Amino acid sequence: MIDLAQVVPGWPLAVSMAAAVAVQGLRAGRRRTALNEALHELRRPLQALALASRPGVEATRVEGPVQLAATALERLDREINGGPLTAVHGAMPCRPLLQSAVGRWKARAALSGGSLELRWSAGCAAVNGDRCALAQALDNLIVNAIEHGGPSIVVAARLRGDRLRIAVADSGRASRPKSRRDSPAEVIARLSGKRRHGHGLVVVRRVAAAHGGRFALRYSERGSRAVLELPLAVDGAERAA
Repeated sequence: MIDLAQVVPGWPLAVSMAAAVAVQGLRAGRRRTALNEALHELRRPLQALALASRPGVEATRVEGPVQLAATALERLDREINGGPLTAVHGAMPCRPLLQSAVGRWKARAALSGGSLELRWSAGCAAVNGDRCALAQALDNLIVNAIEHGGPSIVVAARLRGDRLRIAVADSGRASRPKSRRDSPAEVIARLSGKRRHGHGLVVVRRVAAAHGGRFALRYSERGSRAVLELPLAVDGAERAA
């Protein structure tokens, strides 16, 4: 019998490596199939929610919850299967964007025994960018403050030179009432057993970079302060001046 180890040195290692690659490919294929099945099942309830919405509401509110979820699924689909990501870019007034984001999460803040308000002092400021992406960044900042910060949360916007400065500040964990741990939203969060991975802030940093902006997060005994700065659109800068 021919000893292959002598004829082709290293062949056992090569075979082992080829087998390992084949197994990894098989696992990757199964994982991709499972993820695509999950995408398929997620689309169904989203479609039902969109159909159940009042006529004309979701169609006109580009940053509505259903549209934001659909955009997130589109990005996930692209990561799994490749292809371009559809994004709508253009100049947009920012006050309605912030008002919509605050409106989406007021009930969540109230369920946690807190408050959420918007303070706008940026005139008619507008920025260039992807409306859905900016809405997702704002949602992450607000929810992060609700879940990890103090009960009083303020979203403030003002001009700083040729930039719009959006700050999301909370009153600090020390000011949380003990009863807050028993609020419906906090109990549900604990029962969910989800681990925190910090993905929300990663999304904010990515969106800030994609729009030529900056993001900073500062902590103190008085609470946290997240600051998102975005360059003004040329016409927005003129109107705000």
